[in-house]
Amino acid sequence: MIQTTNLHKRFGPHEALSGVNLNVGEGSAYALIGANGAGKTTTFRILMNILPADRGTATVLGADSRRLSPREFAQIGFVSESQSFPRSLTVAEYLAYLRPFYPRWDKDLETSIQHRFELPSARKIGNLSHGMRMKFALTCALPFHPKLLVLDEPLSGLDALVRDEFMATLLETAGEMTLLISSHELHEIEGLATNVGFLDRGKLLFEESLSDLTDRFREVRVVLDREAQPPHGAPEEWLNIQTMGNVVMFVDTRFSEAELAATTGTLVGNVRHIDVQPMSLRAIFKALALASRNN
Repeated sequence: MIQTTNLHKRFGPHEALSGVNLNVGEGSAYALIGANGAGKTTTFRILMNILPADRGTATVLGADSRRLSPREFAQIGFVSESQSFPRSLTVAEYLAYLRPFYPRWDKDLETSIQHRFELPSARKIGNLSHGMRMKFALTCALPFHPKLLVLDEPLSGLDALVRDEFMATLLETAGEMTLLISSHELHEIEGLATNVGFLDRGKLLFEESLSDLTDRFREVRVVLDREAQPPHGAPEEWLNIQTMGNVVMFVDTRFSEAELAATTGTLVGNVRHIDVQPMSLRAIFKALALASRNN
């Protein structure tokens, strides 16, 4: 559905993207994660032909993103935190304006979503709250059954109830759509994502299935028989190594029970107990972000 090759973008002295190679497979729900300023929104805007890339290529639905035609746009839904709408139009007027552009527009689905979100047809868009405006954006993006739905920080600034309504509607109507989503609300999207890419300071450090990612990350606590010291020669796979009393703590990014036992025994010795815990997507992101900040 989406592929980028060696994507670069610079804003003055700031290199927003540096050689990004992204692959979003058909039918996947791809979560692009990264800290503020990592380049997620820039990537999305290049994909939607809102911004041009300085170098590299991007294809969306098999077409060059710089040459997306009405045929491609009729199959792409886009929802962004910073999305703008004509403030003077009412909800009903703008939906009526959109329908003719999409041959597959489903009026029944539009009505169902609008009713579920309690969107007032007669209210002007400029008078909608932030939460209502994001629900309105999703109402505009779903009725034509897009093949690709791009969601750029759709949950930012929403209260818990609105987030739940937004995600529930998305899950119920996603069907066979391909999803590309960025969000800081990682606990909300963990149940949705099938694949994850980690963008750090304009570079895509990795992309893989969520199941593979969570399989290889573990929080580790090694309890010793003596005062703990930072292990010398620790493998690169160990992130954010800390000591407290007789405990060594770190994140193992290539977890193997046998290798962990052997390596800790060699490096720290006198091991009394090793405690290993799985990690959520949010915990993995925090560990990667902290490690990146400390490098």
